[in-house]
Amino acid sequence: MKTSRPLKAISSNTVFGKGDVFVLFGELFGRGYATGLIDQAKAAGMTVIGITVGRPDENNKPRALTPEELAEAEAGLGGKIINVPLRAGFELDAPEGTANPTDLVNEMTIKDWQDHKLDWDHVAKCRELGTARFKNALSEVMAQLEGMIPEGKNVFFAHTMAGGIPRAKVFMAIANRIYKGRGARYMPSQSLVDSDLGKLILQNFEEVTANSFGALLEGSKAIRERVESAGGQVRYTAYGYHGTRILIEDEYRWQTYTNYTQGYAKMALENFAEAAWKDGVKATVFNCPEIRTNSSDVFAGIELSLLPLLEAFKKEGGSAWVDSIWQKCQDMLKDDASLDDVLKKVSDYQTDAVMQPFYNFEAWPMPNSAEQVDKTVGTSQDIVDLHKEHGILVSDELSQHVVAATGMLMFAEASEPEAPVLWLDHDLVAQRLIQAHSN
Repeated sequence: MKTSRPLKAISSNTVFGKGDVFVLFGELFGRGYATGLIDQAKAAGMTVIGITVGRPDENNKPRALTPEELAEAEAGLGGKIINVPLRAGFELDAPEGTANPTDLVNEMTIKDWQDHKLDWDHVAKCRELGTARFKNALSEVMAQLEGMIPEGKNVFFAHTMAGGIPRAKVFMAIANRIYKGRGARYMPSQSLVDSDLGKLILQNFEEVTANSFGALLEGSKAIRERVESAGGQVRYTAYGYHGTRILIEDEYRWQTYTNYTQGYAKMALENFAEAAWKDGVKATVFNCPEIRTNSSDVFAGIELSLLPLLEAFKKEGGSAWVDSIWQKCQDMLKDDASLDDVLKKVSDYQTDAVMQPFYNFEAWPMPNSAEQVDKTVGTSQDIVDLHKEHGILVSDELSQHVVAATGMLMFAEASEPEAPVLWLDHDLVAQRLIQAHSN
């Protein structure tokens, strides 16, 4: 992809209403983008149906939720959950009696992982087993879902699956070096990508983040054809990340977090949407702005792209609500600090000569550099230190609003999407929030 295509106007929902069906394709865990979309579906009166990735049994095989777990998950979702473990990825799959990929990663150490070689024939068998397990479970999920969609109702599939990092202690230590390491602790991200460990993780990212979307599009074909043949509508959305336009020196400019290793899988996700679009299926990947979530916290400094949203609020017209957000965020800072101090640090970071090579859309995702990591992590820590409490941050407050805005924008745009891949940048996010809080 040579250029990004931003969403340029706020749409309105013209398709989905009371009794239509919203399917969350991915389990709802903690804070994250999906809550904003679910809120919109509920507000429209849709019936919400979810799935589960299951839980590992004593042999690390995915099992269905217990009655207690199911009740808790359904209460959190606010809808019915199809209790078939639908876990994407192959990090825990292996032929009987052999080591799975997570076991193989756990054999590595912080000293030898770059030279550690994997048996790729064995990895291929693990991947094949994981893919087969996922598709078999998907068939069962779709069979149950078929009976839960009434005649004459529209269907909205929201894909939320992402990630795929093996739960191995050694990888967490490596990740801390790559995404947070400065000085002697710095480790270039390209060293991970070039290693067998990195190649394994990239394969698993692809299965979880991208191929699961392709499987959803294929697995729901019968439902789609049945609904559409009766005059109904079916839509698909997915959450992407491919950088965001934010205000840099009062101009909306594309930028990104570096190094975003999952970027390769996110581009594969976009490819599935583009292929489906060509076949007449309205599937859209929405590349969303950076926020802080449980999963994104490994990326030190990702919130630096979020903070300029405060300036976008004012550029897009401001309001009493905007003033209240500015005041709420100001109150989180120490008495001798101001939001202007925070935004000055972000601006200095964005315009620093060290960062300029990374504003290259076509080269995304670029590897990090020692100077860039030092600048990113250092600026992030300096801004955190301006807060009264390290656990109550301006970036957390803004993240909640971005989640709400992306939900509103995606839900409305899905009625008549203009392209298979769209960027939700800070201008539209700010405009939509101001609109929502001006009524």
